[in-house]
Amino acid sequence: MAKRKLSQQQRRRIRERERERITRPSPVEGESSGETGLIIAHHGKQVELEDARGERHRCHLRANLDQLVAGDRVLWQPGSKNEHGVVVAVEPRHSELRRPDPYGRLKPLAANVDRLLVVLAPVPAASSLLVDRYLVAAELSAIEPVLVFNKADLLDEPQTREAADRLRRLYTEIGYDFLEVSASTGQGIEPLQHALEGHTGVLAGQSGVGKSALVNALLPEAQLPTGSVSDTGLGQHTTTAARLFHLPGSGDLIDSPGVREFGLWHISEEELLRGYRDLAPLATECRFRNCSHRHEPGCALHAAVEEGRIDPQRMENFFRIADTLDPGKRQKY
Repeated sequence: MAKRKLSQQQRRRIRERERERITRPSPVEGESSGETGLIIAHHGKQVELEDARGERHRCHLRANLDQLVAGDRVLWQPGSKNEHGVVVAVEPRHSELRRPDPYGRLKPLAANVDRLLVVLAPVPAASSLLVDRYLVAAELSAIEPVLVFNKADLLDEPQTREAADRLRRLYTEIGYDFLEVSASTGQGIEPLQHALEGHTGVLAGQSGVGKSALVNALLPEAQLPTGSVSDTGLGQHTTTAARLFHLPGSGDLIDSPGVREFGLWHISEEELLRGYRDLAPLATECRFRNCSHRHEPGCALHAAVEEGRIDPQRMENFFRIADTLDPGKRQKY
């Protein structure tokens, strides 16, 4: 049976009841109204969660709960002997990474993360346009992005070395962290570990860039399957569902399914501009308040490009992404 569609008012009442379940004391002294848990992975109609003791459980979901993802913190009730428990409420998320599905609905990928590790590689070739899509998604979700250039052991060729250096200059000048690592040789793994200490990070990037290999380098006991790059230059999917791993010392890491595109068509052009941390502050300096940044005189963005303060590639990427937005959400010009 299809899940019943709820109105916004019904969803709001359900969320209020969930918060009450989490915050209210047990009705009987000494009796628990539920246990707290952390979602490790989602498996169809069930989830795998970790309780306060570090033990793992399979649980069903109470009807009308929103989709749960790795990183969600929940309230759950254990089942009787040999039966699954039930998740009854979800704590409010302080952040979530989302992307639209093929039907245009926004689906969460991971919850309560504060680091987005954008994984790049020389093969499949890194694209600044794809990087910008991830960066915009991170900025709009209040998640700090870190660029991780994997397979650094393949940078012996002048052409691949030049491409990596170009990306490094482009993004470090804006203020983004850029790490060169190699999951196969161990190069740069220690700085990557330091970048995740005390944080919850999520891996994102094209298929074939080595996300699962990075998890194995950070957590050898994970032993995730890894894939190779096909003859077309595209990666092969090896991760089929997002999963949360605990890092040694402190910090968590979520490995998400590989995506070759990160659509942003559902946002407005104003939101897109806000996702460009180097362009957004300049927009207030344009001569016209409703400047479209395309043809008007006195545009501060174009002036910054001409003066060398903004890389023209970033402006080009901005307009290319803007052209993919829903027509009703583009800047009127």
